[in-house]
Amino acid sequence: MVKVSVVGVLFAVMAAVPAWAQQYPVKPVRIIVPFAPGGSADTLGRIVAGKLTQSLGQNFVAENRPGAGGLVGSEIASKSAPDGYTLVVSGVASHAIAPSLAAKPPFDPIRDFTHIALFGGPPAVFGVHPVMPVKDLKGFLTFAKARPGELNYGSPGNGTQGHLVAELFKQTTGIKLQHVPYKGAALAMVDIVAGHIHAISTTLTTASGQIRAGRVRALAISSDGRLSDYPGVPTFKELGYRDLVATVWFSLSGPAGLPADVVGRLNSEVRRVLQMPDVRERLGRDGILPNQMDPKAFAEFVAAEAKRWAPVVHASGAKVN
Repeated sequence: MVKVSVVGVLFAVMAAVPAWAQQYPVKPVRIIVPFAPGGSADTLGRIVAGKLTQSLGQNFVAENRPGAGGLVGSEIASKSAPDGYTLVVSGVASHAIAPSLAAKPPFDPIRDFTHIALFGGPPAVFGVHPVMPVKDLKGFLTFAKARPGELNYGSPGNGTQGHLVAELFKQTTGIKLQHVPYKGAALAMVDIVAGHIHAISTTLTTASGQIRAGRVRALAISSDGRLSDYPGVPTFKELGYRDLVATVWFSLSGPAGLPADVVGRLNSEVRRVLQMPDVRERLGRDGILPNQMDPKAFAEFVAAEAKRWAPVVHASGAKVN
């Protein structure tokens, strides 16, 4: 009788596991945004959170926990229970770049996470304040070379892709610019619009509104080809800088060990959300092409990006701030 009872309990528990996963979520889900409000990670995280709230019937709440290039908020997520109720807006900065910046990274970007779905992302854009006497990238290079070390540029922070794209540009052209790191892209945008810095390197998502308003002059973007919403802005690639092709991608991840059924459901829901006409229209204005990777392909993509950016980080000498 005892043996029968034990077996019965085990079967009941095993049967309950897939049922629990199918019912997910049964309570609010926290999505940590490891960057300051107003940037691309925040924008994408809140768009997806809002749509998941509508489609899955539970609140998906975006919570900003910025710091150390995305390491602070990502570490919190990595140490959370693997039940699907604490997720993080991961991305190239926090999971492919920042771990190479720290002497002792607080997590392994592959081993300590379950990578769920890729949102996609915008290219980086290099722009200047409109009062700068330059009309294009060639003009900026001429102007900067005549004033070595006198000009500066702002970025969302040390080790962000905006920073590294600008550093690659500096290394390739030999110009000398002073880097002004900010604690978030939105703060850098405030200063470029106010004329406190000469140039900026950040995501097109963050800069798009000010570019359309004429408060920032875009000189080049890091996409593979020109964008239909910004036909007048050339790419670094077409201007001769083929290594400066990069996407500032963002994504959804959770702690290691998330149930496969939960990962599968979230992946399919995120992919469906990203194909909604209103979402595609919204993201298109920022140069973002939604992605459709399954969890396996996305995990492989994260590993490849970490391998790509590690040597760039080391060559730049950047340290996490």
